[in-house]
Amino acid sequence: MASISSLGIGSGLDLNGLLDQLNEAERGKLEPIEREIETQQVKISAYGELKGALSAFQDATNALNDAALYQSLSTSVSGDSVQAAAGSDAAIGQYAIDVEQLAAAGSLATQRVDSLDTVLNDADTTLNLTFEDAALDHGVAIAANSTLEDVRDAINADPDAAVTASIVNDGEGYRLALMSKETGEQAAITGTDFAAMASQATLSDADIVQPGLDAKLEVNGIPIVSASNQVEGAIQGVTLNLNDTGSSTVAVEQNTRAVREAVTGFVEAFNTLKGTIGELTAFSSEGGEVGDLLGDSAVRNVEGRLRGVLAGGVSMEESGFAMLSDIGISLKLDGTLEIDEQRLDEVVANDQDALSAFFASDSSAGGLAGQLSATVTQLSGSSGALGGAISGAESRIESLNDRHARMEQSIEATISRYRTQFGQLDGMIAQMNQTSDYLFQQFEMMNAQLGRD
Repeated sequence: MASISSLGIGSGLDLNGLLDQLNEAERGKLEPIEREIETQQVKISAYGELKGALSAFQDATNALNDAALYQSLSTSVSGDSVQAAAGSDAAIGQYAIDVEQLAAAGSLATQRVDSLDTVLNDADTTLNLTFEDAALDHGVAIAANSTLEDVRDAINADPDAAVTASIVNDGEGYRLALMSKETGEQAAITGTDFAAMASQATLSDADIVQPGLDAKLEVNGIPIVSASNQVEGAIQGVTLNLNDTGSSTVAVEQNTRAVREAVTGFVEAFNTLKGTIGELTAFSSEGGEVGDLLGDSAVRNVEGRLRGVLAGGVSMEESGFAMLSDIGISLKLDGTLEIDEQRLDEVVANDQDALSAFFASDSSAGGLAGQLSATVTQLSGSSGALGGAISGAESRIESLNDRHARMEQSIEATISRYRTQFGQLDGMIAQMNQTSDYLFQQFEMMNAQLGRD
């Protein structure tokens, strides 16, 4: 059978061009399916954008649904001598801090060695470290023929050595410098048997010892001693970090800033969600622009459900507040939320218990934030309005893809049949042309014969 590239050679007809036109016409049947697939894909993308905005809104509601938010405390410090952080068990109050002395780690510099290449010992030995607290005393194993650098490395590699080692050049030679890992008097290193360990070296000068210091401070006039500059327990639930000597004032108070930021974040997240819905359902009569989800029932369902929960509020008996408007948040005509800054500041400053009950109630009905979060979860689930719409669009695409594949197979079969028929037509016309040429030649010969006769 002739190939598609030879079609028309026998007949002189443009059968290849005709076959291309027929193929194009047949494939036109696929365009409606492809447009519908594209439409569903655009919908899924738009649903994904809506789901992302819903998820961000749910995160904001979950922040308000945490009762610990309304019990959190913060610290404010005047003065540079301390920093402070309040835990959950801290007590509200104000404290005067006077730092007399910072804690410091004890240190020791051994006798001087002339060169880093000097071998200190000719046999395996031990370098004994002694501390103010005898429980920290420890012997570090030193290999034979060790230099000062080898000794340093052996100390730093020993997890039970309560010091860190380094080498200091004082201009006349090299010293092994040891510093306690912890601050305070009891953790301070007080001596070594370095001279006995370095039996093969000539040492000069004497050990230099810097004693460890405990931090000394007063809290509201009460003397406090701490081995560390991080002081815990001096003020219940408060950790003090001492920075310098001097006086500071630490105030422990309710963390109104965190609560206000959470409420503001909730309003902003809802308004962002509302803006996303507006973009997805927009219609412009002038430009003819249409949102990807204009008229979509799932979007209407999402918007309606959330608006219903926001407008429904909670039981006043449980929280003291019933509606968002009671705490300074109003639902505007365009569907967005607006904050009355003065009213919200007043509620956050004076009624955090009631605010906690309003947003994060532990009753069976739940607070407003809990109700909103549960609604978003239901809407986004596989049986919810949005989750169902996404599943439906995905199923529709799958069905359309199957239909597209079947249609392509049908078109290929049709074009293959046309190709066979065109090949047969081309051969038949070629044969007819050959017959016609033969007859024409015979007639010409007959005419020529008759003319000679």
